[in-house]
Amino acid sequence: MLRHLIICAIVYFTPTLVVAQSNMVQPAILVADNVSIDQNRILQAQGNVEAFQGDIRLKASSVSYDQKSGALQIIGPITIQDGANITILADQAELSANLQNGLLIGARMVLNQRLLLASVEMNRVDGRYTQLYKTAVTSCKICTDGRPPLWQIRAKRVVHDQAEQQLYFDDAQFRVNNIPVFYLPRLRLPDPTLKRASGFLIPSFQTTSQLGTGIRVPYFIKVGNHRDITLTPYLSSKTQTLEFRYRQAFEKGNILFNGAATNDDLRPNKTRGYIFGEGQFELSGQYILNFDIETTTGNPYLKEYLYSEKDRLDSEIAVSRTRRDKYVRVGFINFRTLRDGEDNTTLPTNVFDVDFERRVIPKFIGGEISVDANVHALFRSSKADEDGRDVLRFNLGIDWEKQRTLNNGLIAKSNVGFTVDSFNVGQDSNYKRSETGINPYGSLSLRYPLVRKSGNITQTLEPLLQFNSVGGNHLDIPVEESTHVEFDEGNLFALSKFPRPDRRERGQSIAIGSSWGRYDPNAWSTTFTIGQVLRNQSDNMFTRTSGLAGLASDFVIAGQFRTQSGLQLVGRGLINKSLDIAKSEVRGSWHAQRTSISASYLWINDDVIDTIPIDEISNLTFDGVYQINDHWSTSSNWRYNLIEDRASNAGLGLTYQNECVLIDLSVNRSNTSSTSVEPSTNLGFNISLQGFSASNGTQRFKRSCGKQIK
Repeated sequence: MLRHLIICAIVYFTPTLVVAQSNMVQPAILVADNVSIDQNRILQAQGNVEAFQGDIRLKASSVSYDQKSGALQIIGPITIQDGANITILADQAELSANLQNGLLIGARMVLNQRLLLASVEMNRVDGRYTQLYKTAVTSCKICTDGRPPLWQIRAKRVVHDQAEQQLYFDDAQFRVNNIPVFYLPRLRLPDPTLKRASGFLIPSFQTTSQLGTGIRVPYFIKVGNHRDITLTPYLSSKTQTLEFRYRQAFEKGNILFNGAATNDDLRPNKTRGYIFGEGQFELSGQYILNFDIETTTGNPYLKEYLYSEKDRLDSEIAVSRTRRDKYVRVGFINFRTLRDGEDNTTLPTNVFDVDFERRVIPKFIGGEISVDANVHALFRSSKADEDGRDVLRFNLGIDWEKQRTLNNGLIAKSNVGFTVDSFNVGQDSNYKRSETGINPYGSLSLRYPLVRKSGNITQTLEPLLQFNSVGGNHLDIPVEESTHVEFDEGNLFALSKFPRPDRRERGQSIAIGSSWGRYDPNAWSTTFTIGQVLRNQSDNMFTRTSGLAGLASDFVIAGQFRTQSGLQLVGRGLINKSLDIAKSEVRGSWHAQRTSISASYLWINDDVIDTIPIDEISNLTFDGVYQINDHWSTSSNWRYNLIEDRASNAGLGLTYQNECVLIDLSVNRSNTSSTSVEPSTNLGFNISLQGFSASNGTQRFKRSCGKQIK
């Protein structure tokens, strides 16, 4: 049948059909299979009726409009779409002409396509308030076989304030599988479209061997559009703790602070706490200000309450600017140790840094010239000789680098330059007050990359030879920064293997290495690197485990293996002259459709660094996640100390998640060798109802409504 289109604003309904929130007349459009007007001036629309006005769209079987009373009689099934986030379904309705007021029978309202409110009767008031009577609220899937949802809130009345994006419940009853659990005479919850609102958040439960069973009840306070505070009382039989989080966003920056204050039975009559904060701001001239603050009242507090595993705290403030050819940074760091046996007065707790880098491409000689300058100062609070040693250093480096590819494919790269190192040492009579050295150097690297292709498989082989010569003499200065040296494929061809410029390699050396790779996008790929460094003179600053002691270094080996099925292995290590493994590290991971596993093994032999004995390290770690089905998943973590022959940490987790609920169960056991932190066992339990937040940021799986097995 030919459908009729009536534009009511033109025909005669414009004076009545206006949007309540606007003084401007907004015409309504009515579309139906049949439209007629009887002798009483009543418009009758039947068959696939659709009405549009502003952001509101109505669908129904038939609509009757009386111009005198301005009322709409609507026969369902009725669908009203109010904007992008509100959908109303009803059997029949009587509404005002602008659809802002009226009564709906057998109504259901869906908010943000996540939260369902089903009621016997619904009233709309001024387009802002929606009152629902004898209501059931849930975000769970409703099955047609009569099974109740996993959870629901039954209420005598529910009021939805569309402007404030709030839900108000009268005589609310929370039910699980239709079994009443608890009753609340009044309840207020945000609707799913609201991102931030003051109120209580979902509580969580935790049991630890040290603190007993406790509960956390977060309360979120919206201070403004750009800042908020979350206060979380943590109460158990052994502790009274108030945790807090403060966030604020600025036009060109943001800050975040977390902290807590505690009175407990572990340290009676003593208030303990911590504050961790960070922030970033954009300054004029493209400069960036970064800061972080870390402080606590004592060593065991952070680990006892599972706030952090850090045993050394660092607070920093820095201003930096990064451009394509220039970098500058000024920073200050304050360190504080929490380790047993370490004294903050004899450690370099205050550190200042100024860094400057500049890159220039000279047209007359080609290549690239780089200028690096650094000022570094560290201070100890002790005033005693040697224990209170302070060091100020200045380093300047100028380097010219040029690379050329010869006709036979050989790639030659040369580096020529010099460094200037100046040190000032205070409060230590074992060293001169000042030392300065100039170190000219030259380097020539030769690479010959080879490539072979066979179908989809590509193989590469690249031998590399590097000649280095560095002048100057070792300065008689204390080594504060380069106390530990790592030798791997990353610095095999570095001019100096020391991590910081308070120590440099001298003399002549040759670095030899080669890398091989196989790449197959349909099967497996791998890379392998091996290399060694030869010198004309040894450096006693290289320890035994560094792999660099003597005239010939250990062989450094490194490799990767990856398959299309999700398996990945990464390994590196050192092999000494006797072909024994001197140091090794292996990491592996496997990611499949339902399984994710990662493991690592680390072994470092015992050594002596700066007269301080370092114990042998041998650890094995494991982390895994298994998705049992669409809703259930389990996780585990394990760290085993092979030297002490015991587990350092172990944990298990079980998670259930569907479209309307998230349940987390966890148990963790932590063993520690620290005398100030006792081993502990922690049990965690958390339930979150999905549907009342704007977004949980995770994929949601709906429950099946298939037949149940009896």
